[in-house]
Amino acid sequence: MEKGRIAIPSMEQGGLDGKRAGHFGHCDTFTLVDVKDGVIEKISTIANQDHVQGGCMVPVNLLAENQVNALIVGGIGMRPLMGFRQAGIDVYHDDQRQEIRPVVEDLISGRLAMIADNQVCGGGGGQ
Repeated sequence: MEKGRIAIPSMEQGGLDGKRAGHFGHCDTFTLVDVKDGVIEKISTIANQDHVQGGCMVPVNLLAENQVNALIVGGIGMRPLMGFRQAGIDVYHDDQRQEIRPVVEDLISGRLAMIADNQVCGGGGGQ
């Protein structure tokens, strides 16, 4: 990824040296990483909004409003995935690492694949 804004579901305060949340809808915050010319330019965070019943589109809208181009998840349901696709936000999958920095570096260097439909969660709980 040469240019854009990456969002990573994060635990607690987030940040580049923070820990990832297992499922985007239940994270505390989103770490936002701005990339320019393949280099990390800026790090910021935004609080996740309440994830109420039927509200799985709330984080989709929040990230779209914050000009996110790419999202890295460990898990996501089909409904929000379709929302991200409609919003033009590419969703990448990595369920192996807990740290934020390495998955961001993997995405920038082209080592992460976009999530496939068969990797989608059933929804309704867990992280």
